[in-house]
Amino acid sequence: MSGHGYEAGRLNLPFVGIATFGKKPYVEDWDSINADVAILGAPFDFGCQFRSGARFGPRAVREASTLFSFGHAGAYDHEDDATYLGEDVRIVDLGDADIIHTKTEESHANIEYGVKKILAAGALPVTIGGDHSINIPCISAYAGDCAEKGPIHVVQIDAHLDFVDERHGVTDGHGNPMRRAIEKDYVSGMTQLGIRNVSSTAREGYEDARARGSDILSVRQVRKLGTDAVLARIPAGARYYVTIDIDAFCPSIAPGTGTPSHGGFQYYDVLEILQGLSKRGDVVGIDLVEVAPAYDPSESTQILAAQLLLNFIGFICHNKK
Repeated sequence: MSGHGYEAGRLNLPFVGIATFGKKPYVEDWDSINADVAILGAPFDFGCQFRSGARFGPRAVREASTLFSFGHAGAYDHEDDATYLGEDVRIVDLGDADIIHTKTEESHANIEYGVKKILAAGALPVTIGGDHSINIPCISAYAGDCAEKGPIHVVQIDAHLDFVDERHGVTDGHGNPMRRAIEKDYVSGMTQLGIRNVSSTAREGYEDARARGSDILSVRQVRKLGTDAVLARIPAGARYYVTIDIDAFCPSIAPGTGTPSHGGFQYYDVLEILQGLSKRGDVVGIDLVEVAPAYDPSESTQILAAQLLLNFIGFICHNKK
């Protein structure tokens, strides 16, 4: 703890200390959450159809986030002439939902419980997965919140549509979450961005998604339209739930994922959409999934994830003021 006492406080470099998200306080008691934003880990990856490993995503993203732990001054952005994530933004880390190996239903129930606790405390839930199936309990947790405050519009950033209804009895794997979400009467619609190439859903799935109110755009379509035109397609003034699959990004910058898909987004493709969303309506929930750190020895994937989340949280809190 001690050092040469020429300055008050600690230097507290990124590689020092315990790796909570952004080096924010750890809250073990989920009945005493007092924060604007609460981070929940969901280290579940039994929903994978190919390479597992996203169970280590929450730890990896937390460790990467220490690079962006700004101390007391917040993060000044000269392009926006704004300081984000100052001391007035209260972020806490709740640790992880308990995962019971081989038990999807029980593990998902534990994730849902955590998100419900965050919502009950009036904080913004930010859940770090885990594979994309963890979105299913996250969305399920909003039933009571939406009954009180109105429906949510889901914005998905992903390479894959994830709109499979059922295969061989599997309804809650990482190819199913958007289908499970649109079935909720409190999900008013869906915007699915980055969907490309050989995907996880057959043609009928695309037709079904569009028939149920989904707007589907590939990476090339998003770029051709431009940020403002993409945002204009998303209902204004709505409550948004944002689900980000790291495989939405090109594997040249984010190889650490189970199902990489070439031709993906670059950083600002997504960041500018997220910043625009934070101004267009009320972001009420976030999950970021499918970071599997073992496939990226450079650690670039989890740094991207942490940087994206911290910037997005900064935009949301800044634009709520």
